[in-house]
Amino acid sequence: MAEVARKIQMQHLAWRAGFGETLPVISHWESKRREKIVNKILIGPARASVTSVDVVAADDLPDYRKQKTMTPEEKKSVRQMNDQGIKDLNVSWVNAMVQSEHPLREKMSLFWHGHFACRTQNVLFNQQLLSVVRENALGNFGDLLGAVSKSPAMLQFLNNQQNRKQHPNENFAREVMELFTMGRGNYSEQDVKEAARAFTGWGFDETGTFVFRQKQHDDGVKNFLGKQGNFNGDDVLKILLEQRHTARFITAKIYQYFVSETPDEARITALSEKFYQSGYNIKSLMREIFMADWFYSPDIIGNRIKSPVELLAGIRRTIPMTFEKEEVMLLFQRVLGQLLFYPPNVAGWPGGRNWIDSSSLMFRLRVPQVILYSQAFNVKPKELTPEMGEGANYKMTLQINDFLKRQFAKKVNANINWDPYVAGYEKVPRERLADEIAGVLLQQPGNISRQLLEKYADSSSRENYIKTVTIDVMSTPEYQLC
Repeated sequence: MAEVARKIQMQHLAWRAGFGETLPVISHWESKRREKIVNKILIGPARASVTSVDVVAADDLPDYRKQKTMTPEEKKSVRQMNDQGIKDLNVSWVNAMVQSEHPLREKMSLFWHGHFACRTQNVLFNQQLLSVVRENALGNFGDLLGAVSKSPAMLQFLNNQQNRKQHPNENFAREVMELFTMGRGNYSEQDVKEAARAFTGWGFDETGTFVFRQKQHDDGVKNFLGKQGNFNGDDVLKILLEQRHTARFITAKIYQYFVSETPDEARITALSEKFYQSGYNIKSLMREIFMADWFYSPDIIGNRIKSPVELLAGIRRTIPMTFEKEEVMLLFQRVLGQLLFYPPNVAGWPGGRNWIDSSSLMFRLRVPQVILYSQAFNVKPKELTPEMGEGANYKMTLQINDFLKRQFAKKVNANINWDPYVAGYEKVPRERLADEIAGVLLQQPGNISRQLLEKYADSSSRENYIKTVTIDVMSTPEYQLC
């Protein structure tokens, strides 16, 4: 029993800190102390730099200073280039999640991608923001906040490019407090107005480089969160980081994402205090979580619904595969409700039980079969709604909707490499295969009937048996949980 419990705990850690692992990895971890495994997960391999997912260079894009003089055909060409670039960026990032030797970095980046929710039609700006998130995902939250706040994607999306001393725009100032740091209820409307004045002059040039336009900046005295001074944007961010509300707000969101939808106020309070005292060291916070005994308690294991991207990346990490057209990943994401770079609103994806409705659950259970049997994709994706603004974002939404419609009813042509997965079970006796497969793929393997797996398995060969049992296990409701 102790051996089974240990394996369940290790697979639990593998899913919460990444996208699941295969039997050889879990078996290797079983003989190690928790501290050693957690340190390896946090640090990654010695050579683990941040793998680039870039798909464009600044020189590849047109000079946006000339956009007003572009012909309609030239503007259409620019939109198409950006649209294709964002699809390519989506595919590139999913591949990084699947292939990464440091999956926690990608899992943490996926969390920050939802926390700093943003839509922009400019592929370069999307790429720059993603790079900032991935490079700082396990670093210092203050550094991450500052870099995101100065990214052209966020400045454009929240209208700070139009924030001038004569006409302050409050969008960015409001969201940086409500969604990125302290949370609603911890600031006043006057604080929003004063912060907006501090952020005047923050913008970017045509290459996506942050610029501070001194002549557009309000250099008067501001009163912000009980402090008075000639504050600029950096000063406001610093003051926000001084607030314990910020540490608690971020900790609570991380707890909800990595531990449980049900908050435990005592745990969150203790974690947030250590997070604050560490100077907002994200890696230290994650170590506290992964090393805690309560993290491995039965009420925590298997209580989270996998997000669509977690589900897809997990299947692909378990069984290596490529697709004839990798863009099919966008169709899966959209039908399941999480299309990267297209968050539903400024608050990001709500997660939890919101991932599941009557239509998405049925398709979730079919995803492994559609992929691993290369079936036709016959579920129509819901259209994206342009809730994040009109103008260019609206046109971008129409373009992605048109692309998704064209993929309907097409066959998913996947090239599956079963060999390494099957080889992972070579030392497992035939009579134990079904239990072992379920034990690796599920957080609560005892909830699935071995007799049922045997009934629908292809027993013509050991390889076919492993394949069909794996697909059947992945097609259960239990596989939706981690």
